[in-house]
Amino acid sequence: MKNIGIYIYDDAEVLDFAGPFEVFSVASRLLGETEKFNLFFVSEKNTIIKARGGFCVQTHYTFETCPSIDLLIVVGGDHTEEVKNANVISWVKDVSNKAKLVASVCTGAFILAQAKVLTSQKVTTHWEDIDDLSKDFPSLNIKRNVRWVEEGNIITSAGISAGIDMSLYLVSKIRSNELAIKTAKRMEFDWRKNT
Repeated sequence: MKNIGIYIYDDAEVLDFAGPFEVFSVASRLLGETEKFNLFFVSEKNTIIKARGGFCVQTHYTFETCPSIDLLIVVGGDHTEEVKNANVISWVKDVSNKAKLVASVCTGAFILAQAKVLTSQKVTTHWEDIDDLSKDFPSLNIKRNVRWVEEGNIITSAGISAGIDMSLYLVSKIRSNELAIKTAKRMEFDWRKNT
């Protein structure tokens, strides 16, 4: 598994994308040049993304220029306009159908559910948004008080910093638990597992 695409948009939560990016970036440095992950941000259009707090990001690719994705990570934030955007929902659905793994951080779960990538699976999201996710998508099997949940090839995490925990789990799943532990140590991060 090589290509890791992180989908971001205006008003995305900064740590939702920066956290996973840092995890896979650090893991790549530990792996070395020949084995490292190809990590990139994707946005709908070739514009500067203005995330929460005015944090600006130039993405690497757009929907049209993006290479194939092995692991798609859909982040949260103010997702209200994203779930209404037919182009975004279509792209997320198409990429998810081709990817080996699909993950969401925080309210990214709403985007996956709107794209019908999530239909009846075990899922989680930010604690403040669990009731809304349950109301909007009542067929989902929503789990509370967990850092992340996994069913099949889909992993969803709770809010913000939980995306770092989930990403470390993904490193352990894709490569090894040893690499995940080394990555967390390098980051000086206390990896909270799902216990």
